Amino acid sequence: MIRLSQVSLASIALVVGAVLTVVGGVAYAQGNSTLNLVGFFYGIPVLLIGAALKSAELKPAPVLIEPTAEVLKLRQEQATPTQKQLRKDITCYRYGVSAHLEVALEKLGLGKLDEERPLLLGFYEQSSPEGRYSLVLRFQSPFVPVAVWQEKLEKIGRFFGPQITAQLSDLGQGVVDLYLIRCD
Repeated sequence: MIRLSQVSLASIALVVGAVLTVVGGVAYAQGNSTLNLVGFFYGIPVLLIGAALKSAELKPAPVLIEPTAEVLKLRQEQATPTQKQLRKDITCYRYGVSAHLEVALEKLGLGKLDEERPLLLGFYEQSSPEGRYSLVLRFQSPFVPVAVWQEKLEKIGRFFGPQITAQLSDLGQGVVDLYLIRCD
């Protein structure tokens, strides 16, 4: 089932606007003034809105590892409301923001400037060694050293809510995996 949040509104507006504009142009060429007006008065603005949205569009974060049936069951049984909301937020199109989780990363003190802030490369879900649901966010973080991430782990756990503990894995070359693990 396709959720509306997984569809690019910018692409829909571009297609609808282009179709209406073409219909208006054809109607103009054929002397059909009513259809011509509808095509141009609606087509061109919708096309421009679609182009504006497309320029401000942030695509959903990719799933790096498809979840197994066991992990899907754990998500349904154990995921906290914050984990569910976070997953929902990074898997839909966003407009007018430069990066996923930019406000959260700024509040956590992970990069003061947009250029320094870690970039979300993707996410995956897994079962922790203790059998708990874990949402894992992979970041490209060339300007925030692993030591800074390590210092902020407790704050990250508190920030993402009760029943969450944060762990970090350094994958090298400025790439880190942030584990948000359900705890009791």
